[in-house]
Amino acid sequence: MNVSDTSTILARLADTLESRLPANGGDPSSSYTAKLLARGPDAFLKKIGEEATELVMAAKDNTPDRIISETADLWFHSLVVLTHYGLRPEQVLEELARREGVSGLAEKASREPH
Repeated sequence: MNVSDTSTILARLADTLESRLPANGGDPSSSYTAKLLARGPDAFLKKIGEEATELVMAAKDNTPDRIISETADLWFHSLVVLTHYGLRPEQVLEELARREGVSGLAEKASREPH
């Protein structure tokens, strides 16, 4: 799989997630994603924390299959966050491309403080 395939997969997934938004007719009774989106940020942000913790534990246990699975879960729920806020994975890929070849220390120093 190459980067183009990855961006296509992410774009298709983002399109599907957008169809699950309440404003687009997403049905919480038949879709996990629609249910998360209907419940609002508290629901899916809690899932981000849970999935991040599960990824940390999988990595600490050095279990490659679980690391992959938990990373997929974390990415999925991150895409739900993007969807809720009207953002797209392509924007994240553009930001990663912008950072490519830039020292991590230099890039971090260039950010405005939060």
